[in-house]
This record gives sequence, C-alpha cells and structure tokens, in this order.
Amino acid sequence: MIRRLAALTLLLCVVLTGAARAADCPAPASREDGWTVAAPETVGLDGAILCSMVDRLRDWKDANVHAVVVSREGKLVFERYFSGSDEVWGSPRGVVEFDAGRLHDLRSVSKSLTSLLVGLAIARGKLAGVGEPVVKFFPEYADLDTPERRRITVRHLLTMSAGLAWDESISYSDPANSEIRMIRAPDGDRFALEQPIVAEPGRLYNYSGGGTALLGAIVRKTTGQPLDQFAREALLTPLGIVDFEWLGLPGKGPAAASGARMRPRDMLKLGQLVLAKGQWNGREIVPAAWIAESTAPHITGSGTFFYGYQWWLGRTWHDSREIKWVAGVGLGGQRIFIVPDLDLVVVTTAGMYRSPLQGPVPLEILNQYVLRAVK
Repeated sequence: MIRRLAALTLLLCVVLTGAARAADCPAPASREDGWTVAAPETVGLDGAILCSMVDRLRDWKDANVHAVVVSREGKLVFERYFSGSDEVWGSPRGVVEFDAGRLHDLRSVSKSLTSLLVGLAIARGKLAGVGEPVVKFFPEYADLDTPERRRITVRHLLTMSAGLAWDESISYSDPANSEIRMIRAPDGDRFALEQPIVAEPGRLYNYSGGGTALLGAIVRKTTGQPLDQFAREALLTPLGIVDFEWLGLPGKGPAAASGARMRPRDMLKLGQLVLAKGQWNGREIVPAAWIAESTAPHITGSGTFFYGYQWWLGRTWHDSREIKWVAGVGLGGQRIFIVPDLDLVVVTTAGMYRSPLQGPVPLEILNQYVLRAVK
C-alpha cells in the first residue's frame, strides 16, 4: 500500500511538473496567418529548455535580440519578442517594443529572398537559366559587353563568384565600402557591373551585395515587374504574407541585397518553404528542383561555411553527431536557420548591427537552446 501511494505520488509530481512546464511555455497565439500552432512538447521539443532562453536574452542587454520564432514538423511552436534599440535600413528608431505584428529588417536575408525570386523567374520561363551571361540583360551598357565580362553568368552572381572587384569587409559606415558606393552611385547597376575583373568567374567566393543587386535587376527586366511587386505576386501572397516592405532609395527601386522587411512569423514561412522543398501547406510555390539546387554547396564561402545560391550552409556538432543547416544571414543578427534532418526552422531578429555578438548570439540560440530542446 505504501509503495502504491509512493508511486502515485511520484506520478502526480511528474504530471504536475509537465503541466507547469507547459504553462510556462504555452503554444504561440493563432493569428489566422496560415500557421498551425502547437505547444513545443507536442512536436518533441522540451518547452522548459526553450523558455529558459527567454530570461537569458531578456537579461543579456548587449545581445539586443528582438525575436525568436521556432517551427517544427510544419507547426509554429515557440514565439517570443523583446524590446530593444533598432534601425530601419540604417536609420535609428530608438527603443522599440517588438511584437508579432511588427515588421523587422531582414538585411542580407533579402539576398536569400532574391534567390527564391530568381528561381521563380526561371520556373515561369522568364529567365532561361543560371548559365545565361549577365551582360545579356544590360544592353544599355554596351561598352561593358566584352569577351571577359560575357563569361560572368547568373550562376556566378548567385554564388558570389563573379570575379569582380568588391569589398564589403569594411564597415558600412565607411564610404569606401563597395555596397555604400553602389547605393550612392547615380546608376547602381552599372557601378556593380563595371567593377574590374580580378579573378576568373566561378573560382573565388567574394561577398558582394552588388551581385545580388544585379540579380534583382535581372528579375525586374525579365519579368517586367518591379522586384517587390513580383515578390508579392509570385511568392509572398501564395504564402499568405500580406504585411511586407522592400526599401530602397527614391528612384532606384527596392534594394535586392538588403532592403526587405517582414514579420518574424513570415520569415519563418520562408524557412518552412525551403524545408518543405518549395511547398507551403501542401501547395508547391517554388519548384523543388530549385530549392535543392540553391541550397546545395556550390563554393566554399567565408570561414568554414559553404555557400549555395545566396544561402549559407553550415553545421553544428550536437549530441555526438553532425547537424547540417541552411541559413539566410543578415547584418545585426537576422537569421533563418533551416535544419532538414530535425524538421526544424529557427528565426532570430536583433539589433546588433555594429556588435561582434551578432555572429555568436544567433548560434547560441540555435545550438544551446533549440537543438538541446530536441528530444
């Protein structure tokens, strides 16, 4: 009898502990935006571990994280927002109280979005393929149509291996930064394309917002639509993304490399789309072949990362095994991590635009909290 009571007491403690954990880490709110929401425990995630991250980030002021959103098995299971200082495409906005309805800069995650649009232009027959020479799309720059430049293809722009001189390694506050020079140039497309050829196309990776700007221009020229308009019609509306901006300078159109803004929940949709091989809620939005090709390693990027078509390819050593992931990466701590083997997507937004923490913090969120929460 005593043993039975002890067993029942232990069982009750386990049940109550589980209930307390669930109460501490409830399912995200349903907002009728296409997401099925669920509690973390229902998809094999430890909610207590995920929610332990909240106090860590709230107290870690230098990290200045604005949001963490997680999906698993196609369900939105974790969503937290914080207050912190922010900018809108470089313009300070002071301290902002973030929530599920507020747009956030994607910064260079815009490059990954542009890659999806290139794939859609190809799927619609507007662009023949990634082997097309870039100068073909810019007949207005006839003086740049040389045998050397004709060797630069759309694929080289996608993999940041065009061989054109470009330096974004210095601060974006430095006027010598190539992207800043492009933004300030009277004709940014011409500026990007006329840079000296310093390497054989396809041989060396060199991070270049100029290459992405040219991709955006090619999408615009081949589809006959402004980049943001084509994005809405071909990609975002089918995903149920209605609240969206794509900033750029007056008269120059959207900045393909860095100007997109959307809600973190909608960033998560982009990640889920890639995870599901181009499908959203059972409907194909982007061809699976394009997703596979654009997230495959095509060149060695910076550090230990491989690079696809405007997507980063990395890995984490977790629980005695290698976990591979694909990521959209943006200045300041903007991330979309896609972990195919775990059926998992993680989004972070942050305001660490000039902080050395902008690399380590998103990886800590992924590695030390989300991956540890996987049961």
